[in-house]
Amino acid sequence: MQLVVHPHRRAGRTVVGVVGDLDVAGAPELRRRALELLAGGETDLVLDLTGVDFVDSFGLGVVVGVLKRVRQMGGDLALVCPEPRVRRVFRLVDLDRVLTLVGSLDELPEGPGSGGVAGGDR
Repeated sequence: MQLVVHPHRRAGRTVVGVVGDLDVAGAPELRRRALELLAGGETDLVLDLTGVDFVDSFGLGVVVGVLKRVRQMGGDLALVCPEPRVRRVFRLVDLDRVLTLVGSLDELPEGPGSGGVAGGDR
């Protein structure tokens, strides 16, 4: 399935909705769109993976790369990931220890810059 990426604003943050498989075929589109947003000055990003059913190591690498770039720019990254199988991938590599990982947009901490570890899912 082709990955569809659609950014929008919510509570002062840029939410990047992702639909499809975050794999070797689709992840480059997420990287491209995230880098465009960062180049445009957006530094507090939320990746909404509600529409993602599968993540491979390439997709995981893209998320880590976006996290590094966001942090270099003084921003933060949070993941919305309600699908247990997908959430497990991020937990297995301990990403839930370095960024906020929640099950829905409503669970995000308030406001930009608050997407750090304190609001993370353990």
